[in-house]
Amino acid sequence: MKLYHLERMQELKTGLEDTWKFFSNPYNLEKITPHDMNFKILSSPPETVYSGLIIEYEITLPPGIPVSWVTEIKNVDAPYLFIDEQRFGPYRFWYHEHRFRPSENGTVMVDKVHYQMPFGWLGRLVHFLFVHYQLQHIFNFRFQYLEDHLNRAFTN
Repeated sequence: MKLYHLERMQELKTGLEDTWKFFSNPYNLEKITPHDMNFKILSSPPETVYSGLIIEYEITLPPGIPVSWVTEIKNVDAPYLFIDEQRFGPYRFWYHEHRFRPSENGTVMVDKVHYQMPFGWLGRLVHFLFVHYQLQHIFNFRFQYLEDHLNRAFTN
């Protein structure tokens, strides 16, 4: 099975504590997910993640197929890091690191995702034709949302 990697880095003009407060709140995930995915949290998580927290979501994948997704917050080192892993969902394997470090202008945020597709060669084909682009779309949307809502708010 092929292991895929995606990494994104963005400098935010918010301080480390404010950045942590935003990202460690599971309810903000809906804000930074493209609207066409109809992201919904099905469970009732607290407003701050902790190690062992299980969160249930539903997303819609083209062509309008609802998919359940369950993740566990595996590791938290506030305000620098948290890791989520898929327990049930669309991937065979999903491991997502969220890292934050102070910078001269605010905070550097790094997202690292390691994932595998299910279904062997068919999953690799679906990744090549669709999933790779869908993940780029999600992280591009996230980048733009953060530019528009966090960075602009702190420059005005």
